Amino acid sequence: MTFSEFKNSISKIENFEVLGEQAHLQMAPNFRKTELEQLDIEAKNPKEAGVMALFYPNSEEETCLTLILRKTYKGVHSAQIGFPGGRREKKDKDLQDTALRETHEEVGVHPKEIEVLKKLTKIYIPPSNFWVQPFLGIAHETPNFKKQESEVEEILEVKLSDFLNNDNLVEETLSTSYAKNVSVPAFYLNQQIVWGATGMMLNEVKALLNEML
Repeated sequence: MTFSEFKNSISKIENFEVLGEQAHLQMAPNFRKTELEQLDIEAKNPKEAGVMALFYPNSEEETCLTLILRKTYKGVHSAQIGFPGGRREKKDKDLQDTALRETHEEVGVHPKEIEVLKKLTKIYIPPSNFWVQPFLGIAHETPNFKKQESEVEEILEVKLSDFLNNDNLVEETLSTSYAKNVSVPAFYLNQQIVWGATGMMLNEVKALLNEML
């Protein structure tokens, strides 16, 4: 799908309800579903973060989505795939501002280049105790990506056709710092396994797009 066609189709996105936890839970590992059912999230005093699902035209006018591979470090999200985004800072007026600022810092796309179209459903991430607010936005021109060397190992440019292809939904057995040999639903995108909170948020984006495109 060309980016012009994509923009025309999603111009009516505000008329669509977000799919919320229903879409999230379709891509949630079983151990995470159980964990979330038992949690009093507010009592955890979670930190806040904002992330951006950014669509844009590549050099061939194909519609793409930006994801990042995080650096390997001593933390629960080491070497995982995620959206550009991060923790809210005092200077941010709101979480949309956080998502725009962090996208600029991590992949080099300036806030003025991004049109935010939709606030999606907030999701809680137990291992890092974050409430994450995702947004869907578009860049009208092909971005000049520049990765943040300290935090980003690689910028992934995922074609919309691959993202929406159900053949790229898989089941994987993984081990992490907080779960060993667990079976998880995931997206297989750009030779990477995308699961957990990012996979859950991606599923809401996908469900929305499937209603419109």
